[in-house]
Amino acid sequence: MNGKPINIDGIEIPSDSPLFLTLIAIHVLAAMICVIAGLIAMLSKKQRGNHSSAGTIYFYGLIVVFATVTLISILRWKEDYYLFILGLMSFASAFIGLMAARRKWRRWPLYHLMGMGFSYIILITAFYVDNGRFLPVWKNFNPIVYWILPSSVGVPIMVFALMRHPIVRNKLI
Repeated sequence: MNGKPINIDGIEIPSDSPLFLTLIAIHVLAAMICVIAGLIAMLSKKQRGNHSSAGTIYFYGLIVVFATVTLISILRWKEDYYLFILGLMSFASAFIGLMAARRKWRRWPLYHLMGMGFSYIILITAFYVDNGRFLPVWKNFNPIVYWILPSSVGVPIMVFALMRHPIVRNKLI
């Protein structure tokens, strides 16, 4: 990739190329939208309205995140291939979660919650793996923490939701 590395508020950007900076800006904005929309969907009552609207925003934002990380990874494959893999896993999980809900698969709440939950966990993991070394507090952690902590927090929350949510609990019986 052409261009010189730059530093913005302590975060290293590997290139000052206008194409790369544009991709990064779009990627960061879409990822921030996903984080907020995902939280709103998680914390909203599970019915039409806030939950489904925020979930739709999350999914379409994730399409942009995946498209931009794909292009960024192509430009810097050797350094960023793992981000493509994480992006693919996050998008695939969300797609499964969305299809389960839209097509009302047998036991669809289980697949929906797991697909969207894993998608969010992977999205957060990718952020920390790529940026943890630049963040206050996080920069003091061993890099393995960036890979493990989001799942260590997210999976128990998903299990708790699965065990107590009446829609899922009734579908599991």
